[in-house]
Amino acid sequence: MEIKKLTFSYGDKSFIEGLSGKIEKGKITTILGPNGCGKSTLLNLLVNQLKPQGGQILLDGRDVKRIPLREMARNVAMVHQQNSVPADTTVERLIEFGRMPYQTMFSSEDEEGESVVKWALKVTNLEHMAKKRVGQLSGGERQRAWIALALAQKTDILFLDEPTTYLDIYYQMEILTLVRRLNREYGMTIVMVLHDINQAMQFSDNLIIMKKGTICYAGDVEGGITEARLKEVYGIDAVIKWSKQNNCPYMIPIVEPEEYGHAVAM
Repeated sequence: MEIKKLTFSYGDKSFIEGLSGKIEKGKITTILGPNGCGKSTLLNLLVNQLKPQGGQILLDGRDVKRIPLREMARNVAMVHQQNSVPADTTVERLIEFGRMPYQTMFSSEDEEGESVVKWALKVTNLEHMAKKRVGQLSGGERQRAWIALALAQKTDILFLDEPTTYLDIYYQMEILTLVRRLNREYGMTIVMVLHDINQAMQFSDNLIIMKKGTICYAGDVEGGITEARLKEVYGIDAVIKWSKQNNCPYMIPIVEPEEYGHAVAM
């Protein structure tokens, strides 16, 4: 995907202006930045769920605004930060909703639908929960079910808006490990929004770092997270180390209580 001079406003307030960049095929790209910088807005623009006032978003050279919704749903899948479905819906039924882009007005079935649903259950390790109701799932299980729904769309690109929000650390790592597997084993292009900088460095190939509706960095992980950029974007002091075990950089914030006195209980 390619972003060209993108402009977006909420009402009369300009939010994104002249933004350009690329999403590299076959890579995991994570969008980082402070709260309110435009991460989720950019994600929704990329999947054509928000309409820009100016500029273009190109998918394989085509402007996404000109791609019919059904065709778009066969090319990109999106898992939002918050999702809802009746609590008595079974996991299997939820995943079947992902086949809707392939159904027609003459038939509610598509030829490969059943096998795709079984594949999505297997990939997300939910086979034994197929008949379980969504309301009975834990937070991590529920998130895997929503990812399975997106997988059932059989797209090449998967978008995830803060997929680890509200999960404890075990389920965060479970979801991110699943994301990496989808990329490495199935060749999916992944674009996700994360808040955790260290998780982004561990599980991403590329980073897009945003500040106030603009991209201040787009490129590989090692070049993206520097002590100077953390100060510029987040306003924090930190040191960057290298993890031999994970083969990636990680950052350690330097916290002086007197500098953050309004947020620290003493």
